[in-house]
Formats: sequence, C-alpha cells, structure tokens
Amino acid sequence: MARRLRRANMPAQPESPVVLKKILIVAMALAVLGLAGWHAYLRSLGLYATAPVYQTARGALDGYDPVAYFTVGAPAAGKAEFTHEWNGATWRFASAENLAAFRQAPEKYAPQFGGYCAYAVANNYTAKTAPEAWHIEDGRLYLNYNLEVRDTWRASQAEFISAGVKNWPAVLRD
Repeated sequence: MARRLRRANMPAQPESPVVLKKILIVAMALAVLGLAGWHAYLRSLGLYATAPVYQTARGALDGYDPVAYFTVGAPAAGKAEFTHEWNGATWRFASAENLAAFRQAPEKYAPQFGGYCAYAVANNYTAKTAPEAWHIEDGRLYLNYNLEVRDTWRASQAEFISAGVKNWPAVLRD
C-alpha cells in the first residue's frame, strides 16, 4: 500500500520515450521532405490549397450535388452516371435535370470560394468542407468545415463574406 501512495504522489513524468521518438521521427521526416513536403502535407489537410475547387476522390463537394442545395434545400449525393467537368473539377449530380441545370449556369450553383470553407477563406486560409455545413445567402451557396464553424460564420456572415471576397482567390497558394 505504501508503494501505491508513493506512485500516486510522484510528480508527473515527462512524455514517454515512444511518444518523444514519434515526434522526433515526424520532425526529421518534415526536415527531409523540406518545404515541398510540408506544402503537400498542408494540401492533404485542405489547409494549403492550389486548386480553384475543393474536391476529394469523389469529386467537387465530396461528390454531392450542388444544384440540390437550391432545389431540394438539402445536400444530396451525386451519382457517377451524372458527372460534368467544370473549373478543373468533376461535379456529380443526383439527376439528369440537375446536371442540365448546372451545365446551363454553373456559376449560379457552384459554391462560393471554390467550395472551400467560407470561414477559413475569410480568415485567409483554406479548409475542407462538410456537405451538411451549408448556407445559401443572396442566392449563393457557402460551405463550412463543420456545423459548429457554420454557426460561428453565420453569426457574422456579412463580415465573413466581405473578408472572403477580399481574400479570394489570392488565398490559393502556388
């Protein structure tokens, strides 16, 4: 019992050697990869974007139909048979009608700031988005990183939209 008391009252130990070793390995890898590796890592997180449209392996909007936000008022998964290439990205649609509407007026339906998080762009960086974290304001579709960020963005959306317009597209990096 005395042994247990001593352990409980001992000062906190530094990080375990395994954790320190992992941190050192990551730091060394980044040093070896250099700036190009760091940029690639940031791009993989969606924080350092170069492409004009945020897209995943499923395409722009993570494969969701941009027209559905306007017509259904909710995110709808796009289908592989209804795709369209526009602005360097592959867009998917839930129906042939939505595909036709987008082809006719892509600027009307495409999200602002290339589908990157509107809050992030307003703060001069980029971030990925979640299909359910959306808002339409003045006929424009805005997406955010998640629902919590969307709520923060909506609390001062006029200011964030203004800042985003100033930052876009310069926020995209080479």
